[in-house]
Amino acid sequence: MPEQVVGDKEFDLFITDLNGNLRGKRLPASGLEGAMKDGVKLPQSVIGFDHWGDDVIENGLVFETGDSDGICLPVHDTPIPVPWSESPRDQILAMMFNPDGTPFLPDPRQLLASTVARFKALGYTPVVATELEFYLLDGQSEAKGRPQEPLMTEGHGRRLTDTDCYSIEEMDGLSNFFADVRSACEVQGIPADTIISELGPGQFEINMKHVDDALLAADHANMFKRLVKGVARNYEYGATFMAKPYAQKSGNGFHVHFSLLDENGVNVFDDGGDSGTPLLRHAVAGLLDNMADSMLIFAPHLNSYRRFQNGAHAPTFASWGYENRTVAIRIPESPTVARRIEHRVAGADANPYLVLAVVLGAALDGIERKLEPVAPIEGDAYSVSEDFPLLPNRWEQATEIFKKSSFMQEYFGDTFIRVLSAVKEQEQEKLYSKISDVEYEAYL
Repeated sequence: MPEQVVGDKEFDLFITDLNGNLRGKRLPASGLEGAMKDGVKLPQSVIGFDHWGDDVIENGLVFETGDSDGICLPVHDTPIPVPWSESPRDQILAMMFNPDGTPFLPDPRQLLASTVARFKALGYTPVVATELEFYLLDGQSEAKGRPQEPLMTEGHGRRLTDTDCYSIEEMDGLSNFFADVRSACEVQGIPADTIISELGPGQFEINMKHVDDALLAADHANMFKRLVKGVARNYEYGATFMAKPYAQKSGNGFHVHFSLLDENGVNVFDDGGDSGTPLLRHAVAGLLDNMADSMLIFAPHLNSYRRFQNGAHAPTFASWGYENRTVAIRIPESPTVARRIEHRVAGADANPYLVLAVVLGAALDGIERKLEPVAPIEGDAYSVSEDFPLLPNRWEQATEIFKKSSFMQEYFGDTFIRVLSAVKEQEQEKLYSKISDVEYEAYL
């Protein structure tokens, strides 16, 4: 048993459902050894809960199975400290298996693992880094049900109401908060790199370093979301990864950088020049070809679609280019040995495991089919948008395209399609059954 198990320490063992919400159990120290060895049981239907934690009867995981249990097994050898917790606590990431030991494939982490295995079979290893944007909020925002910019408590005492992109002064006013975030990242083994003040008031981005383990990269992103919210609470702030908390301000994006190594550790996207190899172009073509089918993963909620507006640094159509931040797929300027692809579509509200699974899966599809992309865009991509496929810009539209996707069926299976689409349709029914304040203001 790990040495850190002392006294009344508790342990959170959790899986990640299809919405990216953490579901699990809190264990006493006495239950740790058994949980690390044998896992814990949770109903398989938990994977397919809706956003509010309700059963989704239509997903086929509830009554049809007798609401049977899956086995949630830890994905690492020892618990991970939770340094922001007021009481002694560690956490244990897990993923779900069937009782016979086979993977429960609607589990998002299992779906990513199956995609990585397809790369391994071809002799490739994805190298992945993520960039996550979030807003810091006044601590009363959740109680009020509306976002409120935070007060900078260090030195300034003013509220962050103005856009101040790349501002060092903004970060100075929150230096203790970010010091605790970085310290917590180090304790949890999360490879946090640069911290950037972004386009919105109180909006920040933290970039992760590249790792040659896509599952670990998704774990890092998943843990980071929990970490930021936990540290924020200690400072009486809120933190949100909601895609568009302010209608007229920048949305929160989730960008993915990746390259591929062969069995000799060589980057197969590197041709020694700026263009990249044919494999890079095949991967780009696969990403573009499957982008509309994947939109429900990249934009999983009603609010998600508010990010996608022309000129708002969120792509509205399937396009690519070199060193161009107005496109969906960017090839960043870099030393040739680090030649990579940046995928810029997903929102920060998306599930990291599913985002990486479909990004890597779409790239592999292009490689396997040897697809060729259209010519890269130079300059403002929004000015030539009519020449490229428009991405789904409505939640229901993305759901219908997802349900009919041959790419999703081939790479992730019918069960995943059935479960996720049922989740989204139940959420749509719930939200559209409510009359909004703006409707009363306009029509009463």
